[in-house]
Amino acid sequence: MAGMAGYDQVYRGRSLDHRQFEDDPDKYYNRGMLRPLPLEPSLPLLSEDLTSDNDIAVKKSVGIGCGIVSLITENLLIHPFIVLRRQCQVNPRASTYHLVPITLIPVIVRLHQTQGLSTLWKGIGSVLLVRGLTLAVEDVISKLTPWPKEINSECSIKAFGQHLLLKCVSIGIVAPFYSASLVETVQSEIASEKPGILDVFRDGAIRLLEVGTKGRIIPIYALLAPHIAYGVAKYLFSLIVKSVASRIMCLRDRHSQERTGAYSRDLSEGVMQDIELHSTLISMCAADVLFYPLETVVHRLHLQGTRTIIDNLDNGRSVMPLLTGYSGAIDCYRTIVSTEGTLGLYKGFGALVLQFGIHFLVLKATKYILTEIGTILKTKPKVVKTQQNIYYNEG
Repeated sequence: MAGMAGYDQVYRGRSLDHRQFEDDPDKYYNRGMLRPLPLEPSLPLLSEDLTSDNDIAVKKSVGIGCGIVSLITENLLIHPFIVLRRQCQVNPRASTYHLVPITLIPVIVRLHQTQGLSTLWKGIGSVLLVRGLTLAVEDVISKLTPWPKEINSECSIKAFGQHLLLKCVSIGIVAPFYSASLVETVQSEIASEKPGILDVFRDGAIRLLEVGTKGRIIPIYALLAPHIAYGVAKYLFSLIVKSVASRIMCLRDRHSQERTGAYSRDLSEGVMQDIELHSTLISMCAADVLFYPLETVVHRLHLQGTRTIIDNLDNGRSVMPLLTGYSGAIDCYRTIVSTEGTLGLYKGFGALVLQFGIHFLVLKATKYILTEIGTILKTKPKVVKTQQNIYYNEG
């Protein structure tokens, strides 16, 4: 500093000697220096990566398990309610409409007492065969033609139209076998011979070859228009409902993440599986409810003139033949409304409520059980004890 050149540097009244510091860096004027010890990075108390990986694996396993159980429920467990629903739909002389589930409970008990529990599972083999045949026909058509079997939100209008054309053709090809399967589902076991496993293909071929009118039976070509219209309209509606339900659930999940401060741009695989499962169930339920009257009309047209004997679900103890004389879909609709009332189109609706109620409960119970099992079996995070560091020592 200016004006201080002639003065020696002092420390506490003594001359400052630089060499005392430079010769021994750990000493300062023969006094020990306090130096901080190097800090070691402390380990986290919980292994966060391991916990996150376990949670993702558990959610993925729960999603896969729920998907499998939902598939089994859709194809096997709810079949008795499909049988009850169809028997109610096709019976024009029934006085009890079974619009609510509670009226079906005593009928189920009486059917079990008189015919055994197997009567509620009749036709299940043919139903599964028809579903498998539909998938096989769609796969073959998609390979022989440029029509896509699957579509997504990014497909063009042309591709979407070709996809609908594929659905129309496949539904029309399977229609005779669907008619044969419907007969096996509703006919009474105590008044009819038990069909074989592959009889659905034989009866379907016979129905296909019956080109001319034979008694009151409606030729299959006359059934194609209402049958295809019902199938395609129901499919389109279910697609729309599924898309809307998926979008709503995705937005709800993102808003939930934003509220908790854990927002993720892409939803996890487990969450997407859960959304896919619930949106599919919602779309199926909405489509069945909306198109229930049209389903009633189509089923009655399929069974007209087939001389099918069904269970009388007014009491559950007797049987009765199906005797109808509709000239077409419009005549069938008008006749039902005029003779049975508008609610006649919803006969057996209580069975549909039971069907989706059981499906929803099974799905929720499966998810709860698998989640609990996954929580018990998943690897627990390791607890790491950190040592207390002494940051300073005196020399």
